[in-house]
Amino acid sequence: MQNRKKPYGTLDASYQAAGGYNGLITLVDRFYDYMDSLPEASVIREMHPETLDESKEKLARFLSGWLGGPKRYQEKYGPIRIPMVHLHLDVGAAERDAWLLCMEKALDDSSYDAGFKTYLLDQLARPAERIREVTENRRANESTPKDS
Repeated sequence: MQNRKKPYGTLDASYQAAGGYNGLITLVDRFYDYMDSLPEASVIREMHPETLDESKEKLARFLSGWLGGPKRYQEKYGPIRIPMVHLHLDVGAAERDAWLLCMEKALDDSSYDAGFKTYLLDQLARPAERIREVTENRRANESTPKDS
């Protein structure tokens, strides 16, 4: 019998490739380290509270379920609709790109397989873009004059 790895995105293959929950905690810690230190990320750092503990916990819990592992975010906070959770923020291309840059650097620091790093960044770019679209549409609707 041939031992073949499940492709990323299948069942819990991505969660396992990330090192399970402990691996995600490490990734998220590095992600927020970059958010704290990169000049390009200052605009998104300002969107977060001074203390990042809750933000770190929420992102790690979200990634757990999103990558096919235990649905830790939902267990604690209930269902999540990523774009709607971020609707109150002003996320444009610069903010989206800063978020992805922090994640790219955190992934570069990891010992993950190169294919998984590429896969994960590509997958994360999708909700990041969706957040940008939703928040920019909200801003456009707010600036549209209303008929009296």
